[in-house]
Amino acid sequence: MDNTSENEKSIPISIVEIIEYAKNEVASKIILKKTTGNVRVIAFDTEEGQMEKTTPFDTLLQIIDGEANIVISGNSHILNTGQSIVIPAHTSNYIKPNGRFKLIETIIKSGY
Repeated sequence: MDNTSENEKSIPISIVEIIEYAKNEVASKIILKKTTGNVRVIAFDTEEGQMEKTTPFDTLLQIIDGEANIVISGNSHILNTGQSIVIPAHTSNYIKPNGRFKLIETIIKSGY
């Protein structure tokens, strides 16, 4: 599957099934990419996480399968399937795995 192009529009998709787990990897698929932001689905394998980073944009994370530890400015938040959190712009954050999990990441670039 091409992970750099958008998903087809006007076609129903199963957001959880659009991406598969990959052994010892973080896999991602772009759903929508615009100059004002983008939406992608990310699948994290058991031991895979995301290094600490700071982005200049607000980011919405929605857990769609499994459980993850989202750390924002040193504060830990355990999120389960169906839960979401907004990471404010210019805030340090990272993701620690609690087993395999998938999430939707929505970045909003407008207003900055």
